[in-house]
Amino acid sequence: MLFLNRDMDRVELHGVPGGTAAVFSRGDVGRDGPNQDSAAIIPVNEQCVVLAVADGVGGHPDGASASSVALAALRDAVGEAAAASPGFRNAILTGFENANRAVGELGTGGGTTLAVAKVEAGRLRPVHVGDSAVAVFGQRGKRKLETLSHSPVGYAVEAGLLDENEAMHHEERHIISNIVGSDMMRIEIGSPVQLAARDTVLLATDGLLDNLFMDEIIDLTRAGPLEHCAQAMADLCLARMKDRLEGKPSKPDDLTFVLFRPS
Repeated sequence: MLFLNRDMDRVELHGVPGGTAAVFSRGDVGRDGPNQDSAAIIPVNEQCVVLAVADGVGGHPDGASASSVALAALRDAVGEAAAASPGFRNAILTGFENANRAVGELGTGGGTTLAVAKVEAGRLRPVHVGDSAVAVFGQRGKRKLETLSHSPVGYAVEAGLLDENEAMHHEERHIISNIVGSDMMRIEIGSPVQLAARDTVLLATDGLLDNLFMDEIIDLTRAGPLEHCAQAMADLCLARMKDRLEGKPSKPDDLTFVLFRPS
């Protein structure tokens, strides 16, 4: 299931293998042009689902095409591997490589981030390129996983040179050092994470991450049923984009995220 160029007002809730996913995707309401973000829910079998978000770069039509093409390539690679189960282990990497090739063949100069989580039998494995994120939070707010943003600001945070507040307001936060559609693309594969019954998985583009602090996101994911949490997150983020408040981040942009909870 692909969510391409969507302008949602409400979160969509979907039962998926191993749990439930909530999806929200909306283009920047203050800008003409298509939503450059995309999302995907790709069921593999009764115990496995692949979740993904992508954030196109390179101009409105070019970015939208890049994110759409990348997720279609990922879906096709996963589907082909699922039909021949011995090959599924490398399916996501093949999907990234096919996406990189397909985006490059568009010939528009566009590119995209791509963040993927494979959830199988209660274990999550993150794979990503760019500054879209995969994160896992415990029911009590513990950060079990948070991927590294492939950007100068992201590396500075990882090295302890910037804190989250400084990074959120940094003038070079928008610069990305690694994208799908580049000859220099590099794929980061994270370590597997065992999910507990009340954990929440987040995949998000920078429309969410540039407008809410991570502690705010964690608090929202603990505030009740999944659909309620996701809608509250979308509403607060859109409100931040619309009205700048002293001491709060505000960066109008496309907004896409997926929340997942195991059953």
